[in-house]
Amino acid sequence: MNRVDRIKGRRVGVVGAARSGLAAAVLIRDLGGQPFVSDILPRREMEAAIAHLEQHQIAYECGGHTEKLLQNDYLIQSPGVPASVAILRRAAEIGIPIFSEIELAYWVCRGKVLAVTGSNGKTTTTTLLGEICLASGQPTVVGGNIGTPFSAVARRVPEDGLAVIEVSSFQLERIEQFAPYVGILLNLTPDHLDRYDSFDSYCAAKMRLFENQTADHYTVINADDPVLMDRHYPYRAQQLIFSIDEARYPGQPPEGVLQRGRRLSARLGGKDIDIIDVERIRIPGPHNRANAAAAAAAALVCGIPPDVIASVLERFAGVEHRLEDVAVVGGVRFVNDSKGTNVDAVMVAIKSIPGKINLIAGGRDKEGDFTRLLPAAVEKVENLILIGEARQKIFDQLGRQIPVVMAGSMADAVQKAFDLSHPGDTVLLSPGCASFDMYRNYEERGRDFKAIVARLKNGTGS
Repeated sequence: MNRVDRIKGRRVGVVGAARSGLAAAVLIRDLGGQPFVSDILPRREMEAAIAHLEQHQIAYECGGHTEKLLQNDYLIQSPGVPASVAILRRAAEIGIPIFSEIELAYWVCRGKVLAVTGSNGKTTTTTLLGEICLASGQPTVVGGNIGTPFSAVARRVPEDGLAVIEVSSFQLERIEQFAPYVGILLNLTPDHLDRYDSFDSYCAAKMRLFENQTADHYTVINADDPVLMDRHYPYRAQQLIFSIDEARYPGQPPEGVLQRGRRLSARLGGKDIDIIDVERIRIPGPHNRANAAAAAAAALVCGIPPDVIASVLERFAGVEHRLEDVAVVGGVRFVNDSKGTNVDAVMVAIKSIPGKINLIAGGRDKEGDFTRLLPAAVEKVENLILIGEARQKIFDQLGRQIPVVMAGSMADAVQKAFDLSHPGDTVLLSPGCASFDMYRNYEERGRDFKAIVARLKNGTGS
């Protein structure tokens, strides 16, 4: 887009010093702006961030947000910082513009942006689409909410390149011009209701993905998601659907990617395009067939041939922390689904695993309704092993129908789950909650789980 003029010579406050905030500050500095970073954490909890800021000679404050933020031309709000924070409310009252980190990065990204959002499946779909784009030979970067901030990679995208980014509802709250060439919305299920006052508010934030698109852009939406299809959003971009429900379009299908019998195929520009036999898609489960269909739709409109798409679908094994096979110990399978941070993600995980499950769940509650797990859990979950702040709530909602064991730590939970398992069972970590009560993020939680399982397998205890 090349709006460096919005950065050079400007004083910019960055609210939040996590990954996105730090990347935004460095980008601003590198482009001739004057960043000032503010975080509520005390200095003792920010040693790595402070070292990074001082290395780049970036001014900062810690231990709370002060009036210094209000001396800037505009603010960048990190995704982990809610709009209810007092300094942001004050800034809005006095007319200081507030933007998200992805908006900032979009100003300097010269290539096409392919943006993926949804309640579940974002990371898998973003990573898969990135692999397809890389396999096509087009210059490609992958980032966003997936781990590498968009601001850290945006300037590396040439005019003929692609930026494949995962975006969250938090990041979409403060966009102004952000308009992806392809916007993908995978699904809408209740999530982050600890931050939004209603499910409708959460959905509205997600739908902002499309608000700046034009007829030169593409919208890719899930025709099998009833909540999404009921939204009746006034899309201005060219609309594509994806579906794995063969009965949904018995006649002439609309433009998009669909499963027809054993084949995943597309209809674009009135032409039919065969892609792959669904049995050859390596990532398992119907939810991943849907993710594959969404990625294929985006790739096709970027001119990527179907044989390139098929070759990646055949070899792509999935992502870390999302239904990741860890080990088999004494005939018991261990699966890391630490990325499963809402109730619907847990439901997908339970349905995707054959046989009986001992489920490790809990963490920081996001106002999820765990009773929605009951039909699947009663059938397949032998025991619930509960950890973290939400364990009493989950017990209250599920404990009358499923045996529950409380655990004081991840190590305690893994050992108890293993002790309760029989050969052929699966110990599944799918928390249905955020990680912040016990860990810095879901990645740290998942890696701790894997390390504990590795020690168990090596006979050194958990």
